[in-house]
Amino acid sequence: MSYKSEHERSIQDPDSFWGEQARLIHWEKPFNEVLNYSNPPFAKWFEGGLTNLCYNAVDRHLKDRADQAALIAVSTETNQEKAYTFKELYEEVNRMAAIYQANGVKKGDRVLIYMPMIAEASFAMLACARIGAIHSVVFGGFASHSLASRIDDAKPKMIVTAEAGSRAGKPVPYKPLLDEGIALASFKPEKVLIVNRGLTEFTMVAGRDVDYATERQKHLNDIVPVEWVDATHISYILYTSGTTGKPKGVQRDTGGYAVALAASMKHIFCGNPGETMFCTSDIGWVVGHSYIIYAPLINGMATILYEGTPLRPDAGIWWELVEKYKVSVMFSAPTAVRVLKKQDPAFLTKYDLSSLRALFLAGEPLDEPTATWIHDAIKKPIVDNYWQTETGWPMLAIQRGVEVMPHKFGSPGVPSFGYNMKLLDDATSEELGPDKKGVIAIEGPLPPGCMQTVWGDDKRFVSTYWETIPGKTIYSTFDWGIKDKDGYFFILGRTDDVINVAGHRLGTREIEESISSHPNVSEVAVVGIEDKLKGQAAIAFVIPRNSDSIANLEAECMKTVDSQLGPIARPGRVYVVNALPKTRSGKIVRRALQAVAEGRDPGDISTMEDQTVLAQIKDIIDSTAKA
Repeated sequence: MSYKSEHERSIQDPDSFWGEQARLIHWEKPFNEVLNYSNPPFAKWFEGGLTNLCYNAVDRHLKDRADQAALIAVSTETNQEKAYTFKELYEEVNRMAAIYQANGVKKGDRVLIYMPMIAEASFAMLACARIGAIHSVVFGGFASHSLASRIDDAKPKMIVTAEAGSRAGKPVPYKPLLDEGIALASFKPEKVLIVNRGLTEFTMVAGRDVDYATERQKHLNDIVPVEWVDATHISYILYTSGTTGKPKGVQRDTGGYAVALAASMKHIFCGNPGETMFCTSDIGWVVGHSYIIYAPLINGMATILYEGTPLRPDAGIWWELVEKYKVSVMFSAPTAVRVLKKQDPAFLTKYDLSSLRALFLAGEPLDEPTATWIHDAIKKPIVDNYWQTETGWPMLAIQRGVEVMPHKFGSPGVPSFGYNMKLLDDATSEELGPDKKGVIAIEGPLPPGCMQTVWGDDKRFVSTYWETIPGKTIYSTFDWGIKDKDGYFFILGRTDDVINVAGHRLGTREIEESISSHPNVSEVAVVGIEDKLKGQAAIAFVIPRNSDSIANLEAECMKTVDSQLGPIARPGRVYVVNALPKTRSGKIVRRALQAVAEGRDPGDISTMEDQTVLAQIKDIIDSTAKA
């Protein structure tokens, strides 16, 4: 059996391939057919089968591993740490489900979860799945108007929150943001369930707000029966960025998602029941949904839920957790690795990492210098992978389960099972051969686990994703890429990150890769700005590794690009900065950088971690212009 033959089978005979993968989860009632694709591009997987995400993640493990650790909640913000066994997790989820039911939440109702990375957040998600309610997790600390738009779109019966999160040891009040968000929203939720962490003072709204600790006490011994739902039942809505102001809710099913996650643990992540997985993401993002909450638990593994930064109390904290909990599978982001790259390297060798089999990185393109550095530092395989909120699990990765495939630094790998990936010319839509630049697209049907549609808007689902490539009904990832002769894909950046310099199309990602190879560059972002002569020009923003030797850094970066990509790709300017504007999940907000570079209003920056960074960059641009 080889990757190639199995991937081909997953495309040519999805009924056979996915029918086999479906055995990895529990079905209360068998499905009628594996795939119903009678109404493209809407795929229905395992229709007629009854199952439940919570049962697969928790209940089914009680027989063999009730006393095994299931959820390990660690907060370096509040210095608290607690491990819950599968039995204890089962009890807490039942209590939360009982609270939901006592407050009128039933199958199909939406519950908006606006929480920090605490154990109760996972109870809240799993309890929704248990009773067939639909959760919509909004990243903790999101601005009020962002919350309001999501409340109006999802129309939740209940909101679950905490009075505060914590960042770098300082409380981040959630309750005032939530109160304002509800005030701004046209739709008003009936109840708000509040976990009081004792971090900040807050005011309860009479008749609406409910205290979690009080409610939990009422339901300590309650057992809530599992609601068996059809495989196509909506499990959750997760909002992702769109080109319009209206939120775009990615809608996910139940059975297909459970099967896809179980299959990914077998074929990509290769975790085993009884082991521990540590994903450093946040439940507000799809990585947190899939690989903090659902996939590890479905696979019978313990999962670490981490509240904190990679530097608190010091840069060794993640590796300390790897040693303490014998983590075998770790999942993080290239941004986090670049943060660690600036710290004392001694932290990387201080702890016993013998349990760790691989470090997976995703969320943004992984540049070769970063991948090489972390590989050399921890002496473990570094597995890049590529996916989106819309797909729910990796589209591209090194498939490690069937055969151990060779890594190619700079590439997230080959298509995962079920993904019929194409590289298309964006103008003619013809399929391209090796080493040609094109748009990465997926031939329908999308495999199990991918989005069903946009919540409440089937037309938007079709027009946004399936009608952008001329003459074809095909899913566009909106990413440029190339594919080599071995079938490995290389990501060159978003299609809207491609700039046209004097008639030459350049991917900003390619220029970033080149600049990042400079030994004194810690991090870089490249954007295209308007240029009266050339149409567009590339502008680079660079964070130096050593701020004491930056005298010639701009010239050296330009020379590096010249030598690697040619003079046409040389940036118009290279600005040396102290920080880049990022979201709380660590993604660089390039549109804001572009706006500041062009002297425009950056617009909504509420999702940014540090909103002062843009002002600092503007000062640097202004002072450079005057010099």
